[in-house]
Amino acid sequence: MDTKVLVIDDEIHIVELLKFNLETFNYKVDYSYDGFDGFAKAKDIKPDLILLDWMLPNISGIDVLKKIRSDKTLKNTPVILLTAKNMENDKVEGLEIGADDYITKPFSIKELLARITSVLRRYNINNVDEESILSIGKIKLDLSKHEVTKGDEKVELTLKEFELLKLLLQNKGKVLSRNYLLDKIWGYEYYGETRTVDVHIRYLRKKIESEDASEKYIETIRGVGYKIE
Repeated sequence: MDTKVLVIDDEIHIVELLKFNLETFNYKVDYSYDGFDGFAKAKDIKPDLILLDWMLPNISGIDVLKKIRSDKTLKNTPVILLTAKNMENDKVEGLEIGADDYITKPFSIKELLARITSVLRRYNINNVDEESILSIGKIKLDLSKHEVTKGDEKVELTLKEFELLKLLLQNKGKVLSRNYLLDKIWGYEYYGETRTVDVHIRYLRKKIESEDASEKYIETIRGVGYKIE
């Protein structure tokens, strides 16, 4: 089955360029020139990956991304932001909201194809021989169901939070540096910028730990990274 890519971009020539090149490499391409329509189309066709322009009419790409990450049926869909913005703070904002990668215009098709391949590979890293259940204390992570529970209650995690918890649980007792987590979860070294890792760890802690000291699972190793014993 061809991989389905949804392009949401208001520049017709960009859409045509992407459609032609992606279809050459056997991707099935749908497209939209508007954020609201693009979000509705995403819910309808359930794409394997979304290429999302930052600057869209009517609603910004960032707001579309927020809607995607808040939607039960789309929240785990890979998203690559396409934009003319090249400021570091913009990149951090996109990654913190949930973008899987970020590429600035103008870009080469070869680079974009490589990034698409990398992102899709990260979404299919669960090998059949992986241990299906990972746990610590009341927390249980089920790889086969892609869900996390705390006792009898299901914990709603974003994809990045799920991957962070999974990686920490798979490496119990080991200190994982922030740069290592960036590379494994986001797929590339983000110029040593580790704030996005800290933000996701903070959100993850709020969801799986208690406010008192009875349920503290993630340990901060000052100046290095994080670990779970």
